Parts: sequence; structure tokens; C-alpha cells
Amino acid sequence: MTGSSGRLGRCVAAVLVGAGMEVVGVDTAPAPAGPYRTVLPGFLPADLTDLGEAFEAMVRFRPAAVVHLAAIATPFSRSDAFTYRVNTQLAFNVLEAAAGTGVGRVVVASSPTVVGYGAPGGWVPRYLPLDEDHPSEPWNAYSLSKLAAEEAMRTFARTGGDRSRYAAFRPCFVVAPEDWEGAPTQTGHTIRERLDDVELSGRALFNYVDGRDAAELVLRLLHRLPDIPSGEVFYAGAADALAREPLADLLPAAHPGTAGHAKALTGTTPAFSIAKAQRLLGWHPRHSWRDHLD
Repeated sequence: MTGSSGRLGRCVAAVLVGAGMEVVGVDTAPAPAGPYRTVLPGFLPADLTDLGEAFEAMVRFRPAAVVHLAAIATPFSRSDAFTYRVNTQLAFNVLEAAAGTGVGRVVVASSPTVVGYGAPGGWVPRYLPLDEDHPSEPWNAYSLSKLAAEEAMRTFARTGGDRSRYAAFRPCFVVAPEDWEGAPTQTGHTIRERLDDVELSGRALFNYVDGRDAAELVLRLLHRLPDIPSGEVFYAGAADALAREPLADLLPAAHPGTAGHAKALTGTTPAFSIAKAQRLLGWHPRHSWRDHLD
């Protein structure tokens, strides 16, 4: 698993190890010590933007499956050129090395940002809730790099034949277990602050997912890859929105022009549909902010 030390990586590591898998982490540095750190059977510090290092990791451990999470994790946290170069190079190198060494199953992390919300000139969806068939319209280096990772995954899926199976997933705003206890999220705000400030959570369409639920989706993908079409993409989100009021009322203020489509988002309905993952993978998120904060 690449990116094993990150917010999502630590959750995925815990779930996969708990399921009896032997997980080898590959990252630039080990995960920091803490109550939510899982001790992995193996760890390799590596710079996977170097194709040689990516191949060395595959050759050394000969994995049956690869979960690729490593990336610059948030938009505008580094320069656009750096973010795009690193994220696309990481995705290609991991896919190339996995294919070159005969890895049978590969799961790649993408992002909901590929649909284009938050664009400076405004954004209006074709429909709501958003599903995997909605057109992608990335507008910054981060979202463009994630779409490029998806396209790279699809390319390898087309050429992998039956010996290799591929999928990508788009995790919504990842909430780690410590975040529910008041730790800062990846944007520096607490979950309660995002919930209380409609502007903060509205920028990302009030989306979120508990990292443990996203990890369960990864586990199901690893098991189900031989049985579903190779190259599929799945949203991983909570079953509700990170909002105290229906998005039918809140979303038009955050994203003008969405009022017509937002009428479908009544009650606690989120902006992103997880129906595909439920249907093809039998995955259902178990965590809600209402269980932790309300």
C-alpha cells in the first residue's frame, strides 16, 4: 500500500490488517506514533516518483495486490506544477511497476474534485446527486492530476487482460478517527467547525466519509475485483451530508445555479451518490457525524 502513513492510509492499513492481510506500507516516512497507528509487517521508505524505486518495491515484496493512495493530498497545498507532476508521476509509476511485475489487483485513489465544483467561474452540475457517470470538469492541478490517475488506471485496465484487474475510488472528505475527537482535519478546521460554518463545508458540497468506511470499500474492492468489470470507478462517501439542514436548502447558497437540481437532495441526502458501490460491492458506510457529534 502506497501512502500508508497518511490520514486515509492509516485507516486502510488498520482495516486490511484486521481482515488478516499482510500489508506492506510504502511511503516517504513511517506513520507517526499514536493510538490510531497500525504496526505493519513491512515498511519501505521510498520516493515512488522515481520509476526505479517503484519497481524495486514491487520486486522486493512481490505483492498480490496494490492499493495506491500516495499523493499530494489537498489542492493548493503545494504549487500547481509540483502537485500535478508528483500526483501523475506517482500514479503512472505505481501502475507501470505493478503491471511490469504481474500484480493481479490494483486499486487507485482518485477524488470527487474531478467533477469541477468550486470553479472560480461558477459550477452547475448536470444533475444531483452526482454519480460516476457525471462529466468530469477539473479546474485546478490537483483535480486534473486525479483525473489523469483515473485515465492511467483505465489505460492499464484496457491492456491488462484477465491477468490484472483495476479499479479507482473517489473518497469524499476523509475524516480520521481522531478528527471526531476534535483534532484538526486536513484543511486545519475541526469537523465541528465545518459543520457549524456552512461556508466551510459548502465549498466541498458538504461531502465527507469516515476513513474506516473508505477502508472497508477498499477491502471489498480487493475481494470483488475478479468479479466486476476492470477499470470501474466508485464514489466513497457517507450516507448523509455534513449538514444540519437539507442540501436542497443549503446548496444553492454555496453554489448559485444549483437550486433546480438540488431539489432532489431532501432530508439527509448527500450530494454524491454511493449507489454504485452499494450495488456492485455490497458496501454500506457505517459512520455518520450524527453518531459522533450530535
